[in-house]
Amino acid sequence: MTQPLRRGRLFPHSDTRRIVCPGPASVTQVTASSASLARRERQALCDLAQTLDPAAPTLCGDWDLSALLAHLVVRERRPLSAAGIMIPRLAGITERAMARESAKGLPALVATLRKPPLTPYSLPVVERFTQTLEYFVHHEDIRRARPGWEPRQLPPADVDELWDLLSRSGSFLGRGLPVPVRLARADRPGTSAAFRKGADPVVVTGPVGELVMWAFGRAAVRDVTFDGPPDAVAELKASDHRV
Repeated sequence: MTQPLRRGRLFPHSDTRRIVCPGPASVTQVTASSASLARRERQALCDLAQTLDPAAPTLCGDWDLSALLAHLVVRERRPLSAAGIMIPRLAGITERAMARESAKGLPALVATLRKPPLTPYSLPVVERFTQTLEYFVHHEDIRRARPGWEPRQLPPADVDELWDLLSRSGSFLGRGLPVPVRLARADRPGTSAAFRKGADPVVVTGPVGELVMWAFGRAAVRDVTFDGPPDAVAELKASDHRV
C-alpha cells in the first residue's frame, strides 16, 4: 500500500499565520509561505474584490469583476474547461464554465480564490512562474479600473521578482509585438532585457510594475517611455498586444 502524500513536503504552504495584506481589508488568514509574491497578490486581489460590486469594471476588455474572478477560478481549478484560454476554437467551453462560476455569486468566487487548489499550480516552482504575474496583473486590472488609482510602491524584493519573471517571458508575451523591443528598468539604468529579439529595437523604459502592465497590453500605465526608430515607436504604440 502506498504511503499517503505528506502535504508539508509537496505543498509547503500548510501552516497559517495572520498578515496584513495591501487593500481595503486589513487582515486575512494566509499560509506561512505568504511571503511569496504570488500568494500575497492573490490575497490582496481577494481583499479588494470583496469590497466591490460584481459588475465593477476591470481592464480586461468587457469582463466585469465577476467574469475576471470566474476566469481565475476556471483557469486553475477546471483544466479541461480552461482549454479555451489558449485554444480559440474551445473558447465557448471556457465561457460556459466561467458563466457557471459567476452564477455562484461574488462571495463564493472570492472564498474559492482565497484558497489555492491542490493542483500543480500549488507547487512552489510552478506557482512562481504561472501565478505571480497572473495575479499581479489581474489585481492591477481591478485597481486601475477605479478612478484615482496610483501605482503601488512595492518592496524592492517584489520589484526584483517581477523583473526576473518579466525578463524571462519575452518569448511568450512579446510574440505578438510588431517590432523588436527591449525593456529597461527606470530604477536601474543599464539593466535591460530583450523582449522581442531583432535589430534596432524600441527601448521601453519604466518602473518594473508599469513595464509588466504594458507587456500584458494594458494602456493604464504611468511613466513609460519609448525610444527607437520613429516608425517603429509609432507602430508599437498603435499595436494591440493584450494578453
